[in-house]
Amino acid sequence: MKIAIIDDNSFLIASIKEKLSFFEEIQIKFTATDGQDLLNKLENNHNIDVLLMDIEMPILNGIEATLLVKKKYPHIKIIILTVFDNDENIFNAIKAGADGYLLKDVNPHTLFNGIVETMNGGAAMNPSIALKTLKLLRNPVDFTSEIEKEKIELTPREIDVLEQLAQGLSYTIIAENLFLSPSTVRKHIENIYTKLQVHSKLEAVQKAKRNNLI
Repeated sequence: MKIAIIDDNSFLIASIKEKLSFFEEIQIKFTATDGQDLLNKLENNHNIDVLLMDIEMPILNGIEATLLVKKKYPHIKIIILTVFDNDENIFNAIKAGADGYLLKDVNPHTLFNGIVETMNGGAAMNPSIALKTLKLLRNPVDFTSEIEKEKIELTPREIDVLEQLAQGLSYTIIAENLFLSPSTVRKHIENIYTKLQVHSKLEAVQKAKRNNLI
């Protein structure tokens, strides 16, 4: 089974590698430090069975990366491997297309069995995560923050930047298109994140669309 590990913490990557070293059936093809690094490496080698994906990473987090990988490489299974077990992360990960959700303190055999189970079409989950998932199904939670119930005020220039961001353009290209400096674009994006109360491009675009801003 060909595995890739995506985590911005080199110590945790080493820990996961050690857990998997007990199993001859596992072959670790590569590691990546964030979602963008993963996408770059998949361009050269997408002959991967399972990704073990962290959530909190710079540039492109695990949930954003899961969404993009599933669109481009639907054959690749993705198990979220994280320390975060809050309802919103579980909900967003499953919605993005994750095939499983395990916590990083999982023991080697549970991790291995989870990979095998996922490869066979199952869904690897810690019992506590499975319970939270059932509760979310029974009692759907609206993760929409209070800010969405208020009027979000963005300047025309911030909306211009956001529309360009929604097209997947880089800061440099946005700066060229809008005749701004990259640092000005970055400042606009910081302001957008603050006003929308988000922490990533994907969240900003999704929330803006939900509120008919773009």
